[in-house]
Amino acid sequence: MTDQNKPQDPDKAAPESPVTTRRGVRSFVLRQGRMTEGQKKAYDRSWPKFGLSREQGLIDPRELFGRDAPLNLEIGFGMGKSLAEMAEAAPDQDFIGVEVHLPGVGALLKEIEDRGLDNVRVYNIDANDVIDLCLPDGCLDRVMVFFPDPWHKKKHNKRRLIQPEFVQRIRRKLRVGGILHLATDWENYAEHMMEVMSAAEGFANTRGAGEFSPRPEDRPVTKFEKRGERLGHGVWDLLFRRTD
Repeated sequence: MTDQNKPQDPDKAAPESPVTTRRGVRSFVLRQGRMTEGQKKAYDRSWPKFGLSREQGLIDPRELFGRDAPLNLEIGFGMGKSLAEMAEAAPDQDFIGVEVHLPGVGALLKEIEDRGLDNVRVYNIDANDVIDLCLPDGCLDRVMVFFPDPWHKKKHNKRRLIQPEFVQRIRRKLRVGGILHLATDWENYAEHMMEVMSAAEGFANTRGAGEFSPRPEDRPVTKFEKRGERLGHGVWDLLFRRTD
């Protein structure tokens, strides 16, 4: 979960990275942070078991997890604690996390080890590549995008992840009845999300037209969210169901 990480100016972005095969506008800028020693050790130990790659191509979730269970995808899990909490609280469900920043991947793998989880798998590539190259149509029960980079400057709004074209590609990967759950603490982005989702073909707001949802109990509250609440900041959740 990418919690309130302010995006760098794209004019100062790093060169094209192998984490993505897509050209053009990107919704992320790679931050060249180093893994801690604990994260690196967890990565070295656990990536061979829990890591997934673009080169593996289309996955078979039943083969991957060894069972037929509800499948959740979180895009941009940040340091992974909330994803690990959700997976631990729902052992009857399976989870795939996507994060481009390597320290976050190492942190999630450490959480997986510490909690003894076996229902999580991880991609360290652009979510667009995961959607286009790795996921079969109709395989997901829920997609979660929590606190993505808001790209709050107007000239950068085009870099926001939640756009009509992206939402329709997500729709194809959700089963009919599956849920797209978005959350942000930027009011302007919340309004943008609502506008995009309300106009999106094949989706219906679970709360009714134009309505935001209360935070579901199974979405953990992050430390940044708690800090924001103390400062009087709002948080907006949107839950939309695939209708066809």
